[in-house]
Amino acid sequence: MGIVDPREKERAHGSAPEVNFYAEALKASQQFRKEYDGKIGVVKWNEMPLERSPHGLIKHIINERMDTKEMCLDIYMQFLPPGKASGKHRHLSEEVFYVVEGSGYDLHWDVKFDCHDVMEFEWETEPKKFEWTAGDFIYIPPYCAHQHFNSDPKNEARIIVVNSRIVKAMGFDWFEQLENAEGF
Repeated sequence: MGIVDPREKERAHGSAPEVNFYAEALKASQQFRKEYDGKIGVVKWNEMPLERSPHGLIKHIINERMDTKEMCLDIYMQFLPPGKASGKHRHLSEEVFYVVEGSGYDLHWDVKFDCHDVMEFEWETEPKKFEWTAGDFIYIPPYCAHQHFNSDPKNEARIIVVNSRIVKAMGFDWFEQLENAEGF
């Protein structure tokens, strides 16, 4: 038998506000499951909205605002005009992309991070360059500033970008547009 401080035992059962957090979570889960059944499971090509965004022209394949069954990922197709670039941004989630067509390169500014009393971030001043072409898969680490470039002066490049939105629910919805794409 361990030693229990009688004050701790008294405080554990002492007066405190009463709540229904657990019961409310059960009800919320039931409601979620009912609503989930009505969410979209297949998104047709003509239901994927286009957006002229600060990052460039994108076609949302899956987005949290599209009412699909997918709860963790945002996926979009990005169109990179001949010889042009996307905007430059960073976000706390990892990113991966697949090159559907075209060739180009990415610039990545890696982040240094430390946590004393507050989180401190510092980005490399010189980016790393990663060449890519159709069929390639590229990984971008969390909070790494990055920008996509189309090397072909005559043909569009298209990439499928995948981001996790799980970190948002954990309180890390850090997403910054550092430079806009040309014309946006």
